Amino acid sequence: METSRTPRRRGLIVLSALAVTASLTLTACGGDAAGDTTADGKAKVTVLRSNGAIFEPLYIAEQQGYFKSAGLDVTIKAGAQDTSQNAPSVLNGEAQFAMTDSSGFLKGAAQDMPIRIVTGLQSATTKTDPTDGLLVKKDSEIESFKDLEGRTVGISALGGTIQFICEYLVQKAGGDPSKVKFVALPTTSLTDAATSGKTDAIFSFGPFYFAGKDSGLRSIGNGMNDVPGMVQGLLFSSQEYLAKNSGTAKKFIDAVAKAIDYANAHPEAVKAIDKKYTQVPADFIDKHDTNHYDKNLDTTVMRTVITKMHEFDLLDTEPKDDALYWDQAPTSAGE
Repeated sequence: METSRTPRRRGLIVLSALAVTASLTLTACGGDAAGDTTADGKAKVTVLRSNGAIFEPLYIAEQQGYFKSAGLDVTIKAGAQDTSQNAPSVLNGEAQFAMTDSSGFLKGAAQDMPIRIVTGLQSATTKTDPTDGLLVKKDSEIESFKDLEGRTVGISALGGTIQFICEYLVQKAGGDPSKVKFVALPTTSLTDAATSGKTDAIFSFGPFYFAGKDSGLRSIGNGMNDVPGMVQGLLFSSQEYLAKNSGTAKKFIDAVAKAIDYANAHPEAVKAIDKKYTQVPADFIDKHDTNHYDKNLDTTVMRTVITKMHEFDLLDTEPKDDALYWDQAPTSAGE
């Protein structure tokens, strides 16, 4: 069990070292394989997906022929378990695009890694019921995020999006985030930690969140949906690839956009993909609604996330917008 309020340095050092290695590999290899095409002229593209969820539009684009119609030969591969570690593979040309979440990307951008967001996949929204959130025992004295002051919260990893959400919502409720103790636990152990009293609360997600509620734990708030517009899943690429292959990149994100629309209109297609590519039980998939996907990147919310992550010592620096987005990415300033 890892316990700390400032666990970020080690992860940042590892990420920096990987970035340096990738940059050296890129130089040695003379650039990425951006010009590779199939015998019939389709541009070859490799994309690294997450190991958990939100990747469903990629497979829909493949199944519905959107990539093929765009003249693309796309290979979808599972990326690193920690998606923030996908950046080196993009920088050295092993993949042209990769998935991560807000904090995963921002940690790389804060270190001036030459990567840019090309499209969103999913953002927190009030359009759907929560699929993640804070859970406590039914008889707990904790009634709001402010009540987490002086208490211990179990989370799946320190220093990332979930810790940020907790700290942000504590502050929003009038509390002091620095007075909350976070401990990292295996995702599968979170529910037991709360029910046994090992922690005062947990922040869980997906099937583990629902399993926690089914076990008798009580939810507080609406999880990440309390920060609507926060990007939960995105695709990024290297600046070098985008500069040399803007046409291919635009075809790729347009195909993904079509798949996002299809996924939102055909939840049964999403569930079929989840049954094939995730370890979530089929009966659970059948019983629960699918995610709402969104290509749009709310730059106003992202700026708030950056400012607050820096304030909470989750980011060393605050990267500027021109270090975040590709110039053809679907950005907006929100409502």
